[in-house]
Amino acid sequence: MKALSYRGYRFPPVINQHAVWLYLRFTLSFRDVQDLLAERGTIVSHGTIRRWVIHFGPIYARRLWVGRPAATGRGHLDGVFVSIAGQ
Repeated sequence: MKALSYRGYRFPPVINQHAVWLYLRFTLSFRDVQDLLAERGTIVSHGTIRRWVIHFGPIYARRLWVGRPAATGRGHLDGVFVSIAGQ
């Protein structure tokens, strides 16, 4: 997979990633994410955060799915012996 380019964006990639993560991970609005970033000293408009989520969100999700192990048809259970009424 080729490297993700942040060329042309004003803020460092860490800020972009954190804003997108906050929005997608928690049930926050774009304005809530804007307030959280402002508390940390980064002034970003909610419209910019929206554009980041639309652009980078699917890319991040695709990269997470690629790294997952393939699903198998087997399930694993722990062996537990439970005696009920002495049986």
